[in-house]
Amino acid sequence: MKVLGAGDNVVDQYIHTGMMYPGGNALNFSVYAKQLGAHAAYMGVFGDDRAARHIQDVLTQLGIDISRCRSHPGENGYAQVNLVDGDRVFVGGNKGGVQHDHPLRLDGDDLQYMKQFELIHSSCYSDLGTAELAKIQSTGIPLSYDFSSDWDPRELEERCPYVFCSLLSCGHLDDSEVQETLRLAHRSGSPLALATMGSRGAVLYDGERFYRQEPHKVVPVDTLGAGDAFFTAFILHYLSGKKEQQDDGTLLPSSLAAAAQFAAQACLCDGAFGHGIAL
Repeated sequence: MKVLGAGDNVVDQYIHTGMMYPGGNALNFSVYAKQLGAHAAYMGVFGDDRAARHIQDVLTQLGIDISRCRSHPGENGYAQVNLVDGDRVFVGGNKGGVQHDHPLRLDGDDLQYMKQFELIHSSCYSDLGTAELAKIQSTGIPLSYDFSSDWDPRELEERCPYVFCSLLSCGHLDDSEVQETLRLAHRSGSPLALATMGSRGAVLYDGERFYRQEPHKVVPVDTLGAGDAFFTAFILHYLSGKKEQQDDGTLLPSSLAAAAQFAAQACLCDGAFGHGIAL
């Protein structure tokens, strides 16, 4: 599999430990895909500060292609994480840093580059408007998209027509609300719609039925990135099975099971995937 994460990158600044770790939905996808054996690349926008250099050094060390990334003077994106009543919670950030003022805008060379991949993944934090999603769709390469928990029905209706698989964080919804949300994403254009719900597991909808996956139980070191890990393992397992024509009706359940196992493993290191340095 050859896959591309296109969009956000940040450093997650852990205020309570004085450490920072590479992260971001699109970037995490690329790193987790590489861990799972895929050929992975990342396309995004970097600042020119210490945080940006650290992320670039880590991606180069991991063997992830960053040749189509942009850099601009200024502060790289960061998110601040603190320990509140025993739970790690996001408490601040700079809204993408330089990416906010210099968002990724795809040109002809970018689109030609994208055609070598089998999946492109982006997110709601990537500052990609529907015009950019339409450009990606024009390449013929399927797009997956993480709406996180920052979505409303209008946004799903607007963006799902460009998205092969939608990922939504739905831990704040009850089961009936989760199902209705997934139905809306599917009706709006996404053949697959996947909701992650933290300790309640995940639910997938393919337009015909709902599939439920319980989480694998571990004693977590850090749950940051678990949703990204879950999705990456799910979509790679699913697309690999389709590519090898192994879909006998069990591919979606087995892909969800593989996702739960990988997400549990991702909870056993600090940050999304380690590689922390002092703030």
